[in-house]
Amino acid sequence: MEFRYVGFEQQQNVRSYQFDVTKNGQPARRIIVTADISLFQQNHVGIQEGPRLCVGKLAANLERNIGGPHELTAADLRSHVNACILAEAQRALMRKPVWRHRPPEE
Repeated sequence: MEFRYVGFEQQQNVRSYQFDVTKNGQPARRIIVTADISLFQQNHVGIQEGPRLCVGKLAANLERNIGGPHELTAADLRSHVNACILAEAQRALMRKPVWRHRPPEE
């Protein structure tokens, strides 16, 4: 399945992300994922993350044959934040410790 982000529309505090989705060479169909912008602020997630998060949500929904309106929820954003925290912790564990030279003892 392929997703192509084609833009968004915003009405008040709701942003509607638009994607063209193709599967197995069939014609593309337009699918919209909505998100309340205040959720990005509440969870300290950059608005530029919106399309990527929507693709993840959309892919999961379509894989499970969930139709109807697609919406990025507070739980989706919290899950993203938790995944970022975990990834950073793992990267920190993989870093080599910095050894500082001690001055010679007298």
